Amino acid sequence: MPDSSRPLRKLGFLTIGLFDPADPAAGHESTLQVIELGERLGFDTAWLRHRHLQFGISSPIAVMAAASQRTSRIELGTAVTPVGWENPLRLAEDLATVDLLAGGRINPGLSVGEPMHYGTVKHELYPDSADVEDFSYARVDRLARLIAGEPVREFSGKQGVVEEFSNRVEPHSPGLRERLWYGAASRKSAVWAGANGFNLLTSSVIFAEADQGPFFADIQQSQIRAYREAASTSAPAHGSARVSQGLVVIPTDSASAQQREKYQRYVDERTPRTLAPQGPKGMLFAPDLIGSSDQIAEQLHAHAGFREVDEVAFALPFSFDHEDYVQILTDIATKLGPALGWAPASDGQQTP
Repeated sequence: MPDSSRPLRKLGFLTIGLFDPADPAAGHESTLQVIELGERLGFDTAWLRHRHLQFGISSPIAVMAAASQRTSRIELGTAVTPVGWENPLRLAEDLATVDLLAGGRINPGLSVGEPMHYGTVKHELYPDSADVEDFSYARVDRLARLIAGEPVREFSGKQGVVEEFSNRVEPHSPGLRERLWYGAASRKSAVWAGANGFNLLTSSVIFAEADQGPFFADIQQSQIRAYREAASTSAPAHGSARVSQGLVVIPTDSASAQQREKYQRYVDERTPRTLAPQGPKGMLFAPDLIGSSDQIAEQLHAHAGFREVDEVAFALPFSFDHEDYVQILTDIATKLGPALGWAPASDGQQTP
């Protein structure tokens, strides 16, 4: 079981890809440049949040396709794609296509549930089936089966002189099924992910569990352990069970005085929500970690959830500027990562 004495094996980052609605192309280009920087710094993974009807990336699959042509090694993922917005068959086609373009580097992270603010959009999203759509685990299970290559229909073969049809989703990308992740915030979802052959994404948001005490780190640790137990006892046929944690970290080693003031103000504004469960579902938010890399490393080594993992995808703050992300990623790769025992990929140049 990983603990604070075990080196961090994989280091990644997560970005929302914020953009100005008056100039969305610039924000998307910034995201691509950040991913390129991540590869040069030796990061193992880059993850994209998935936002609909907001000013963040709405099509991370398209952005991953673009990033795959501007990078050669870094793995690309979504954290997470809410499958309630998607047709699983069409999504399977897109993910497999991009995975092949990327040379097998795609890590789709998924979640289920009714789309956010569903009542305001269902008339456009599902005008004829809004009241009968299935937003349960079955939806993401169907996606996984289609990606694995299970038959869609009985019909296949040639029709006429030119047309040839398949009975499965095409293209098929071998290995993609083993790289599917599930974003779980509750023990129930963590156990389901483990029992059904998904890797586990756990982040800075979880749901309070009545029998696990009030502390975020302890609840997260319990959920990860429940996931691993479910994965081991179910003997899934989809490879080893991986777990990645995604807290917000803001190292300030090379930050300017102005940046440090800006970062601290951001953290101060968000801290009150971490003091008690929020909303009817009892969401718990982890505190943002800010300070020198040594200070952050010390806090992480004391964090019960972090001690369970050897992979992370540190979340970049939502609303910072491009130069801020360059500074934060550079400090993570050159200072915080090594303080956690991580070494950059062999082709990482360690220069921005």
